[in-house]
Amino acid sequence: MPAHATIERKGAPVAPGIGRLAVDAVLGLTGVVESMHGTISRKPFPVGTAPETRTRGITRLVYQGIRSVTQLVGGGLEVVLPLLPEPATTPRGQAVVSALNGIVGGHLEASGNPLAIPMRFRSAGAPAGGRIVVLIHGLCMNDRQWRRQGHDHGEALAKRLGLAPVYLRYNTGRHVSTNGRELAARLEALVSSWPAPVREIAIVGHSMGGLVARSACHYARLAGHRWVERLSALAFLGTPHHGAPLERAGNLLDLVLEMSPYAAPLARVGGNRGAGITDLRFGNLLDEDWNGQPPRHRHDPRTPVPLPAGVRCFAVAASRSQGPGARPGRLLGDGLVPVDSALGRHRDPRFALAFPAERQHVLYCSGHMDLLGAPEIADRLAGWLS
Repeated sequence: MPAHATIERKGAPVAPGIGRLAVDAVLGLTGVVESMHGTISRKPFPVGTAPETRTRGITRLVYQGIRSVTQLVGGGLEVVLPLLPEPATTPRGQAVVSALNGIVGGHLEASGNPLAIPMRFRSAGAPAGGRIVVLIHGLCMNDRQWRRQGHDHGEALAKRLGLAPVYLRYNTGRHVSTNGRELAARLEALVSSWPAPVREIAIVGHSMGGLVARSACHYARLAGHRWVERLSALAFLGTPHHGAPLERAGNLLDLVLEMSPYAAPLARVGGNRGAGITDLRFGNLLDEDWNGQPPRHRHDPRTPVPLPAGVRCFAVAASRSQGPGARPGRLLGDGLVPVDSALGRHRDPRFALAFPAERQHVLYCSGHMDLLGAPEIADRLAGWLS
């Protein structure tokens, strides 16, 4: 295995990170409860947005006491938790850490928590010549979770086409554009240090991974990176090119909660979703899609970003529908991503992605995660990338 592609994290203890995150959670929840308490005691009408409110007198001393005790206990956890078994050495532990990164990854990174996942590549075995396939996982996942029901798309493409699989692991709680820019730079370094001259690169992105790939292509062209000139194919598996309804529903719930000053502090809890999750509201790819935007905006702020020129692009959607009998636009989605979003369709031609009909596929009677293990999708990828 080439040293430049290794991502295995060793040395950084994860247990202290869990303790630190628990302390942050208690402190944050204490603030929410105190704000609700203060609002209820002062404001008589249950309508209208209220500023964050603190209690007074003895009640305020009680909440300050809770914070002080929590911080004191947190200091003890930093000493005790390193002695506990390391949870991230098992697949289940890695899955938990990946999920935490998806939900609060921005906070983990900003607070220097060792649970924050740095972006790394992992190469599965010796290089297979100058043809590479980069696999980018989705929200709350990691590079080991490409294996599903005994199948791994990277391994299958290595056996059938001789592509060298390289798996990316990254913090899915960061903005898509932040991950896209870093991925662009890391791919440039990967190509420079690969043991054999790289002739061709293909990318397979699942869910959010497809957005990160598109963002990386955009920033690579701006930076003049060489790797994007070797990019021959992009395959998107269940990628929410135009957003996911669940995130829009979560944003709407926050807006409703803010209508009452008594419930408004609860909206702060929902508003602390990871930046990557909020990017899924509309499918943000660039910094300007989110920078300067109000946190709970309901309009689509995106700058149109077409598919990269000169690259063969393929889109796969999963659908809970039994077959293609439904009218276009009426097919059930995969439980997370609508079919139209996964296939790049949009009523506004500025945002519509030009996937040729022969480069689109719908996997019926399936959910979002089934795209990782379906033999039908493995065959499609092999045919498209050959």
